Amino acid sequence: MSPSGMPSVDLLGEQISAVLADPATTHGLARTLRAAAKEIELHCYHHASCRAWPNGRLDERPIKVQIGGGAHRVDGFFNIDLVPPADLLWDIREGIPLQDDSTNEIFSEHFLEHIDYPHSAKHYVREAHRVLVPGGRIITGVPDAALALNQYPGPLDASDETIERWYAKRDCRSDINTRLDLINLVFRDQDDDPTYTPHLWAYDHEKLVHLFTEVGFSTVEPWTFDPAMANPKRRWGSVYVVATK
Repeated sequence: MSPSGMPSVDLLGEQISAVLADPATTHGLARTLRAAAKEIELHCYHHASCRAWPNGRLDERPIKVQIGGGAHRVDGFFNIDLVPPADLLWDIREGIPLQDDSTNEIFSEHFLEHIDYPHSAKHYVREAHRVLVPGGRIITGVPDAALALNQYPGPLDASDETIERWYAKRDCRSDINTRLDLINLVFRDQDDDPTYTPHLWAYDHEKLVHLFTEVGFSTVEPWTFDPAMANPKRRWGSVYVVATK
């Protein structure tokens, strides 16, 4: 038991593992428990960092911050992510662990669509506004929902560029049978897949503009793709904006 008298997260994880190992566990329950097991892993990473920074604020003030960079690290940026490798393991859904008006630039790509909307997405954008200095900017790239929607309705060609660029080597390739399947992948890519994190919301330019202006960013403009910062593999099919505080 934890000090609060509640069952410990470690114990819960062990119980989930035991149920998942039982061949009698049904498909639906197994899917739900795999998602819960992943969240327990992330919870443990986050709370390990919380023990070092119990007030949720770092003492240091990095000039440039990358959020959710994964294996694509940007030189000169302090990377905050849920999973290793990262300079700080932190669950951004719980806030950005920086002081008010403390950083000049935030960069993320193909991160925003993986957190729940509206609660976590809007909280993240509010937090970005809080930690940026006046005149600071946040650059955000996401899969462009307009790309998928603009091709619908219409027949699906087996050599479709979206399939070739994004899904040709994926296990889901054989299940892309219609144009609507591609739209579904953009909106909720890879449900119940240990390699890929599901998409929880879809974005286009208009939605990004509204998201950032709603919390007080003064301007939101298209961002000119910079391969020195962004992942070249993300250039096709993505929409990027830069919002200035």
